[in-house]
Amino acid sequence: MTAETKLLLQEEAERTRRASAWLIPRALLRDPVTFIALTIFVLILFGAVTAELIAPHDPLEQDLRMRNMPPLSPAAEENAPRHFLGTDPLGRDILSRIIFGSRVSLTVGLSSALVSGIIGSLLGIIAGYFRGPVDDIVMRLVDIMMSIPVIMLALLVLFSLGPGFWNLVVVLAIVRWMAYARLARGQTLAFRNSPFIDAAVAIGNTNTRIIFRHIIPNVSSPLVILGTLEVAVLILSEAGLSFLGFGIQPPEPSWGLMIAGGRQYIATAWWIVAFPGLAIFLTTLSLNLLAASFRAISDPVQRERWLNKGSANSSN
Repeated sequence: MTAETKLLLQEEAERTRRASAWLIPRALLRDPVTFIALTIFVLILFGAVTAELIAPHDPLEQDLRMRNMPPLSPAAEENAPRHFLGTDPLGRDILSRIIFGSRVSLTVGLSSALVSGIIGSLLGIIAGYFRGPVDDIVMRLVDIMMSIPVIMLALLVLFSLGPGFWNLVVVLAIVRWMAYARLARGQTLAFRNSPFIDAAVAIGNTNTRIIFRHIIPNVSSPLVILGTLEVAVLILSEAGLSFLGFGIQPPEPSWGLMIAGGRQYIATAWWIVAFPGLAIFLTTLSLNLLAASFRAISDPVQRERWLNKGSANSSN
C-alpha cells in the first residue's frame, strides 16, 4: 500500500468519524418535539443570562398608580415600554419579574442538582464498588432519608436555618441526593464484575483510579439524564417553598413568590398568577422532554431509530 493510499484512507476515516459524531445531534435537532423543547429552554436560559439587557422595566420598581393593570397596558411615564404582561398589586412589571425570576429558579435548580448529584453519585459509586459494610451503611441512610416526607424535611431544615437563597440550595440538595445514590449504585454494581474492571485490577490500578477512570465515565450518562429531570423537579420545589414563604424572600423576583402574591387576585387579575405559572410549566416541560430524548439516545435499542432518522434526513 502506497503512502498516497494510506493518506486517502486516513482522510476517509476522519470524514466518517466527523459525520458519525454529528449524527446524533442532527437526529435530535431534526425531531420536532426535541427541537421545540430545546428552543424553549434556550430562550429561558438566554433571558436569565441577559435579564438586565432585555427586561423592559426594573423588576423592583413600584408604582401604585399602575397596580393590577392588564396585559399591554401603557406605562405611566411617556416613552416607557408597555407592560406587555400587565402589572402586579404593587405596580411592578410582570414580564420583567418573570425574566429576573428565571435567573433565580434556574440558578437554584442547577445548583441544587449539581450539589445533590455530586454527593449522591459519589456515595452510590462507593457503595456499589466496595459493597459490604459501606454499601449497607449508605443504603440504610438512603432508606431513612426516603422514608421522611420531602416537604416536611425541607420545611423543618429551612425553619431551622432560615429562608434564603443558599439555604434553599442546601436544603434541596439534602432532600434529593438519594435518587442519584440509588442509580449510581445500581450502575456501578452492573459494571463491577465486568472484564475491563478485572483487567484494570490485574495490571495494578488502584481503586481510586478505577473509580475515576473506568466507573464514573461509564455511569455518567444515566446520571446526566437523571440530573436533567431533577432540575425540573427542583425548580418546582423552589416555587413551592417560595410560595409557602420558606424560599426566596421579597422583594426578590421568584416565580413561586409571584404566584403567592397574586393568588388572592386570581378572579380579578388572572395574569398575575397565569404568566409565572406558564413560565414554570414551560421550563419543566422542556427539561422533561429533553431528558426523554437523551434517554432514548443512550438506550442502544432506541438509539438505532434516532440514528436512522438522522441518516435519512442528512442524505436528503
